[in-house]
Amino acid sequence: MRVIRRSASAVALAGVLMAGLSGCFGDDESGGSKAQGGTGTTAAKGGVTVAKADKPIAQATFPSPIAAGATVDLAILGLKVDGRLADLTISMTPHVRAAGSAQRLTPYLLNGGTSLGVFLIDTVNLKRYLVVKDSSGKDLQTDYVTTNLANDQPGQLSFTFAAPPKGVDRIDVQIGNWPTFHNVPIER
Repeated sequence: MRVIRRSASAVALAGVLMAGLSGCFGDDESGGSKAQGGTGTTAAKGGVTVAKADKPIAQATFPSPIAAGATVDLAILGLKVDGRLADLTISMTPHVRAAGSAQRLTPYLLNGGTSLGVFLIDTVNLKRYLVVKDSSGKDLQTDYVTTNLANDQPGQLSFTFAAPPKGVDRIDVQIGNWPTFHNVPIER
């Protein structure tokens, strides 16, 4: 009996989490979706969500090992806590010229063919937050290996973490092999 109760509880929890996450974006009249937290609207373009942020919280341009002279613009569009979860939304814009411009552009390849490894780093409590998994063990994040990005066009990616405790109003964000974004504000 006890095993059945735990399995039923796990299935119920997974359903609640998925229902909550599916409500993060609602359709607007333009056929795109409107992100919560004042990050503007997004529109689907060739299977990729194109970011249209009002104003990024933090942004920087870094070199990318995908090709000689390639760069990538990273922008943190929002970090919003909703209950026990925190949703991080970022924009990634590749700038690849010459021989690399015709090849497939994914966050994975822009990061040198290695795991994107997105983490929240809580310098107050000395903790690192990993992307949470659903009940089947799948990470609650954009698939950065298969997501195609268009050259010189922003693409939006999202990642879900356990929420940092109240009292933590800023956190560091690590994205791939690029330098860490420090003191990113958390919206509650």
